[in-house]
Amino acid sequence: MKEQFQRTEMLIGKEALEKLFQAHVAVFGVGGVGGYVVEALARAGVGALDLIDHDTVSESNLNRQILATHDTIGRLKVDVAKERILSINPDCKVSTMPVFVLTADAKEKAAAEALDPANDKLDFRSIDSFDFSCYDYVVDAIDTVTGKLAIIEKAKREEVNVISCMGTGNKMNPSAFRVADIYQTTVCPLAKVMRKELRKRGIESLKVVYSTEEPIKPVKQEEQNEKVRQKDVPGSNSFTPAAAGLVIASEVVKDLIA
Repeated sequence: MKEQFQRTEMLIGKEALEKLFQAHVAVFGVGGVGGYVVEALARAGVGALDLIDHDTVSESNLNRQILATHDTIGRLKVDVAKERILSINPDCKVSTMPVFVLTADAKEKAAAEALDPANDKLDFRSIDSFDFSCYDYVVDAIDTVTGKLAIIEKAKREEVNVISCMGTGNKMNPSAFRVADIYQTTVCPLAKVMRKELRKRGIESLKVVYSTEEPIKPVKQEEQNEKVRQKDVPGSNSFTPAAAGLVIASEVVKDLIA
């Protein structure tokens, strides 16, 4: 066993550590919350990580995303994440998929294109094209409700462990994040939408990480550009996505070694 995992073995034991070495985890969305998830999983010793995210690093990511530096602006987040993972754990098997996850609904594709009309290189991929049978765990850390639902439905259908992140925008308290079943959540506006949609689909349970903090109304700034106003971008900071990501990673590790 490598020296870098000795402290982990002291906590969980050799057998549990070997389970992590053999585990295969998919992380959908590796920018904000997901970036912290993959970093923590790499440091924990997870043996294989699939990274799914269509986005590139932008200057506006610098205030909160662990992958974002002035040197990585313009690069695919999955590529930056892979480099970082391998610099931490060279033995980790990392696959990257720079795609926008969709259901088979053509209307959804049009809506996704409208989110970023300047990006003519979006690679759309149906959730049905993913083979979830190879995964021990699936992490949903993406922003769109339709995408989240597609991932969750697929995981539930194929009986794969899944955890989903609720909203981290417009929050200031990193200690307010909790782990709960989706139907036990309160306060979070995204969780409210997800509860309604999951009931429609007959999904009776889902492990989520959410915040009990009341959302903060962003300070109105007249100088905000038109693009920001139209997208209704939430306020953000450097610590709430990190807190949520680390909580998610801890749940994944605990479940994998149980």
